[in-house]
Amino acid sequence: MTASTPKGERRRHALIEAAAGLLDEGGFDAVGHRAVAERAGLPLAATTYYFRSLDELVAAAVEHHARAELGRGWARLAELAVQPQDDESAVELVLDALIGPATAGAEQVVLRYERFVVAARRPWLGPVMRELRTELDALLMGALSQAGHPVEADELERLVAVVDGAVVNALIEAAPDPRAAGRRMLLRSL
Repeated sequence: MTASTPKGERRRHALIEAAAGLLDEGGFDAVGHRAVAERAGLPLAATTYYFRSLDELVAAAVEHHARAELGRGWARLAELAVQPQDDESAVELVLDALIGPATAGAEQVVLRYERFVVAARRPWLGPVMRELRTELDALLMGALSQAGHPVEADELERLVAVVDGAVVNALIEAAPDPRAAGRRMLLRSL
């Protein structure tokens, strides 16, 4: 709720980072007041002092985590701009933005997709997810354009749906590498 001092800002940020880490490691079920406070090294009361509710804390953690990912994506896109055009680099950037880093295991991919699905059941998360999705779409369009595959919004929507569908199917089938399924479908669709 309040963080008007530098100490308050640091504490609030520590809580957000702790919640984002828990969310990344264990999904929404892992984020609770006590777990967040313990991870942040702060008193339990800090979670309710700086956030009106657990929902508000989770939304801040989701946004923090996604903005960090978007920041890494934009930095990679800037690096690609000064390098020779490379379809593979752009494809990897798109996959990183949609699925997560190549080092992510299947469980982390599941947790990532869980964030999207849960937004439908938690209305307070919807506005944050929609705003982040708009920013993600801009990153994806930039990566594809730079690779020589410019797309309009409706074409991007189709590409994302194809990749998401391939990844979800790979997860259902317990495929060892859901990213490979997403890559295969993305390359077929370009």
